Amino acid sequence: MLKVDGVNQFYGESHTLWDVDLEVPSGSCTCLMGRNGVGKTTLLKAVMGLLPVASGSIFFEVNELSSKPAELRAQQGIGYVPQGREIFTQLSVEENLRVGLLARSDGLNEIPELVFEIFPVLKQMLNRRGGDLSGGQQQQLAIGRALALNPKLLILDEPTEGIQPNIVHEIGDIIIRLNKEKGLTILLVEQKLPFARRVAKHFCILDKGRNVASGSMENLGEEIINRHLTV
Repeated sequence: MLKVDGVNQFYGESHTLWDVDLEVPSGSCTCLMGRNGVGKTTLLKAVMGLLPVASGSIFFEVNELSSKPAELRAQQGIGYVPQGREIFTQLSVEENLRVGLLARSDGLNEIPELVFEIFPVLKQMLNRRGGDLSGGQQQQLAIGRALALNPKLLILDEPTEGIQPNIVHEIGDIIIRLNKEKGLTILLVEQKLPFARRVAKHFCILDKGRNVASGSMENLGEEIINRHLTV
């Protein structure tokens, strides 16, 4: 479904992504892994069109996206939950969810029932300001906003960051449910190895802006972990 082919990206004079390849098969859950500062968030932003790429290609289904604006990528069915959630704290829960509707290609202006099926607490809090929600509730809101555009691919950047442990488990349940029950293709960045093993079928590891390992999660062994993931 998503294929990144030989992507290079620069911040000024700094070369941040080096010929990066990544494939996310349709129906899969793929975890992008690596130590802090190796280019994971940069790659997600490049996929979303929030950062330009110097060279290489980004394909979503049959469409080449490298030169397309971010809003078009959302309209084509890519939902994005950024690191830190980035909800609108002064807007209500309902208003935050309706922001997701703006990117729908079908013009639907009602919040899909799927959002409240997955996150029933949001239905109870429609009139509350986003900034008044707990960290876990804000993460649910951020995911719900992405689901409101009816994505084919959901991209999550560190969805467990800053979340209390019991809610981390719930977020994992939700990712598994979306992937296995709803058939949603998922790409996530995650630092917590047990969480990644639980939810993802495939992994891709970046180190210093380069793709250094990838494959089935069951093949993520101690040698790769010690070389590229341990601090």
